[in-house]
Amino acid sequence: MAKLYFNYSTMNAGKSTVLLQASHNYIERGMKTYLLIAQLDNRAGDGRIGSRIGIGANADTFAPGEDLYDKIKVRLQKDQCACVFVDEAQFLERQQVWQLARAVDDLNVPVMTFGLRVDFMGKLFPGSAALLALADEMREVRTICHCGKKATMVVRKDEYGQVLTSGDQVAIGGNERYVSLCRRHWREEMGEQKNVEKAAR
Repeated sequence: MAKLYFNYSTMNAGKSTVLLQASHNYIERGMKTYLLIAQLDNRAGDGRIGSRIGIGANADTFAPGEDLYDKIKVRLQKDQCACVFVDEAQFLERQQVWQLARAVDDLNVPVMTFGLRVDFMGKLFPGSAALLALADEMREVRTICHCGKKATMVVRKDEYGQVLTSGDQVAIGGNERYVSLCRRHWREEMGEQKNVEKAAR
């Protein structure tokens, strides 16, 4: 039975690597996959999913306001597809997550999404919040803080290496701009607890 999966983590945990490996597993067994990535994320090139370890694959893109149910339906009409993979799923709109759920339910195709759970301020991305509510299964792609504990948060740094405590939720940049941390060290990096609580409102 097809399901909607949400694979989540912090930055630099290897989400894209896991996605590409899972897609490769299907292809190795003679099955075809359909890869999607947010249009605004072109770090690996336009319409390309790239991993920090150097592997990558071409992908279709999704844009704000685009109907992903229709997009997947058209793809399935052209050719058989064993699984749909969506990278940078935090950039999905809530309605688009519902569209992915409809594709699972009505088109009977599994959809595996990969994305960040929270931003550098500790707030849920809209797409991630919707996936946490609607996904049939959720899996954490784990990485560690410099102290060895599981990293669940991320800080964003400016060009001088200073931790930012405010700014736009979405800022596409290199991996060097983000550092994954455990909650305790995230609190320390973000400053006094009262400032963190104020920023998180």
